Amino acid sequence: MCEKTIKVTQWLSNIFGDQPIPHYEVNTRTTEILYQLAECSEARCRDVVLLTEDLEQKAAEYGTEGSYLQELLLEGVGLSSSSLSKTASSYLNALEGSAMALNTKDTSLASYVAAMNDLTADILATEKKNQEMDHELTILRKKLTSALVLRKSLQEDLSKTEENQVVEKARAENRLQNMDFFKAKSEDLKFRIKAAENQLSASRMEPSLSHQALLDLSEKLAKLKQETIPMKKKLESFLDLTPNPSLAQVKIEEAKRELAAIDAELTMKVDMMEIAMPDQHARHMI
Repeated sequence: MCEKTIKVTQWLSNIFGDQPIPHYEVNTRTTEILYQLAECSEARCRDVVLLTEDLEQKAAEYGTEGSYLQELLLEGVGLSSSSLSKTASSYLNALEGSAMALNTKDTSLASYVAAMNDLTADILATEKKNQEMDHELTILRKKLTSALVLRKSLQEDLSKTEENQVVEKARAENRLQNMDFFKAKSEDLKFRIKAAENQLSASRMEPSLSHQALLDLSEKLAKLKQETIPMKKKLESFLDLTPNPSLAQVKIEEAKRELAAIDAELTMKVDMMEIAMPDQHARHMI
């Protein structure tokens, strides 16, 4: 990883020269992408250098061969370089340079056409290769952008997770403190309940005065009140009777006695509850 980072830095320095290197996110993914680009660039530069050296060597060879052929041609027609006009010499030099640039075996029209076709094919192949490399570079840029966006999103999620973790930790500590408090409170209540039970056992309290018994008695009392409602309605219906006063009077007396008995029983139970509940409350306070 360190070697790749050094190589990427050197490659960027060579590309930008005296200009400052643009800021970019340094991580494993971006370093790997830039390292691949540096490898491709260096391989391309080496190929260009080799091609340039080869062309320079061929140019020198063609120059030597052209000079030789020029002298041979001029000697064959009985001419010399000094006998040619300036325009003819320039045309001859241009023809020689074109033949050397196109790498033709001679200066015939057929050789020039074949050389131009080969050059056109090379240009098209180079353009196609450049398009492929541009496409690959575009894909790498998109991947780099996606990686940077994903990294930013992950950083935001990590920050939120850390914040939530701090909040949850504080809540857990608070719950732990509350749990300790409730444990202590539970132990205190257990002790107080035990003491109250011992005190009630020592005072020999009647079971009928216990809290559960009083609750049962209260439920029975409510039930009796509900049962008296239809009787009162029945009594009211008897009070409205007029055809047979003596019979109605008998029924009314019976209903009154029944109602009086129920009211007496209800009053007695209410009085027992009123007496028992303050005593029980006082014992709990003790």
